[in-house]
Amino acid sequence: MGKGLLDRKDVDERFTWDLTAIFETEEEFEQKLQEVVKLSEDMEKEYKGKLNGAKEINACLDQLKVLIELAGLLGTYSYLSVAVDQTDTKSQTRQMKTSNILSQVSSRLSFIESEIVQVEEETIQQAIDQSQENALFLKDIVRRKPYTLHPEVERTLSALSNVLEAPYQIYNRAKLADMDFGTFTVDGKEYPLSFVLFEGKWEYENDTKIRRAAAEAFSNKLREYQHTIATAYQVQVQKEKTIANLRGFDSVIDSLLFSQKVDRELYDRQIDLIMENLAPHMRKYAKLIQKIHGLEEMTFMDLKLAVDPEYEPDISVEEARPYIEGALAVLGEDYLEMIDRAFNERWIDFVQNKGKSTGAFCSSPYGSHPYILISWTGRMREVFVLSHELGHAGNFYLAHQNQNIFNSRSSRYYVEAPSTMNEMLMANYLMKNTEDKRMKRWVLSSMISRTYYHNFVTHLLEAAFQREVYKIVDDGGSIHAALLNKLKREVLEEFWGDAVVINEGAELTWMRQPHYYMGLYPYTYSAGLTIATEVNSRILKEGQKAIDDWLAVLKSGGLYTPVEFASRAGVDITTEKPLLNTIEHIGNIIDEIIQLTEEI
Repeated sequence: MGKGLLDRKDVDERFTWDLTAIFETEEEFEQKLQEVVKLSEDMEKEYKGKLNGAKEINACLDQLKVLIELAGLLGTYSYLSVAVDQTDTKSQTRQMKTSNILSQVSSRLSFIESEIVQVEEETIQQAIDQSQENALFLKDIVRRKPYTLHPEVERTLSALSNVLEAPYQIYNRAKLADMDFGTFTVDGKEYPLSFVLFEGKWEYENDTKIRRAAAEAFSNKLREYQHTIATAYQVQVQKEKTIANLRGFDSVIDSLLFSQKVDRELYDRQIDLIMENLAPHMRKYAKLIQKIHGLEEMTFMDLKLAVDPEYEPDISVEEARPYIEGALAVLGEDYLEMIDRAFNERWIDFVQNKGKSTGAFCSSPYGSHPYILISWTGRMREVFVLSHELGHAGNFYLAHQNQNIFNSRSSRYYVEAPSTMNEMLMANYLMKNTEDKRMKRWVLSSMISRTYYHNFVTHLLEAAFQREVYKIVDDGGSIHAALLNKLKREVLEEFWGDAVVINEGAELTWMRQPHYYMGLYPYTYSAGLTIATEVNSRILKEGQKAIDDWLAVLKSGGLYTPVEFASRAGVDITTEKPLLNTIEHIGNIIDEIIQLTEEI
């Protein structure tokens, strides 16, 4: 993984997360694993073949809630142990064992849904009337009825769930355990390179020679693995297509949107409008970067450059805390209490070490508290990343306090709204607390280069690429490395036009993101950020009323469809207006950055 990164055992424990909040000891973990197995066996004995009345259905589902919570804690604990060190074989072994056992449990209990689906709708309605707690779960079963397979087939699919997740595991192992990027050399000096170092440091490097050499070395290493990763991805999409066919969906896209409770129109609109209407603004931004840095040509490797490279303030974890608290204080006392707990009780893993997953994420098991993974680079932009992940944490923290486990998961369509909302609040706070034009420009350009670029450009271009892949698969075709490279290059060229040269190696960007193994995830970033942008402008105009509406929807968990959720927050996503407003807002920020640049 290159020099410079510590082994996990050598990092400062104060800046790692504390998983003992889930299970205090290995013995407790093992005991709970046995408990889940026993509970599933008891439920099978007690209920299999007997779910024909409302009373039995609700009694079974009440036990299922307990089991799902326990399984979630076990799965999270075993996954988080691997996430901080993909090279730790003990954690890997524990995760594989846990996955296998939970697949068996899931398979054993697949009879529950299969039997309920076959009950008269009148009986299901009685069960719904008798238990508010189980109502949403039962309504979802009725909704899935047309796409539910024979009980034995469902049982088989559940039993194979761990194997069906293999493409994602293969991708992660190749990327985080096998790829050794070594070092790269510029003017006789050697620099360390790894996934984390490239994405956290070298992409932002001011020195053009070093930045472009790092990008070249990085893509050369990716290229060595392109056929393996393409094969893993091909297996992933063919699996999704096969399951979509089995369940009777016309298209793999419809099948993947079904669980999000979103129709095709919302999905296509998000991609088409941004490709067309945002591109001119972003090209203008690329030209500004080129001018500031005096680049002869603007290439894909230069897009992460800062508008004011000399300026980005350094910040330690301890120094970041008052910023986070200051920015998010508008969300009220309960929310701030959660943030205090996150710092004090070690919910956050800040350190960089070998084998640690790249990027940042938040995992929120029901029955414990959220956990956040981040690789702190000591740059001010990390306060935006941490605010983002605390947005996920706050959403699930509030949802878990107010909803049972069946009702707590929001649709993937708007799961990124609470996180990107917090980035907006951070920007508002920083802008309000400075008169310095450079600082203002830094904040605005962070919003463009990080918040909007990440969600409206990086992930959106993934979504446009992913849609092309699914079209091929829907037509009975298959994919391979050369085709994926071609598709990615075409999407990048279409968006950036003649403002940016798509250099050799840029087409391999499809190898960098794990989102392709998570269904239709990439497009939801811009969808969530559209909702957040509109809610933020409401907060700036209306104050407390808008904040109260926002906190109420955060507490609602998965009670509402995306359209209802947005509507309760004051946004109508059945029209293209919120998205066009957001694109216009991005354009205005870019114009303001250009104006500040001229003034400075």
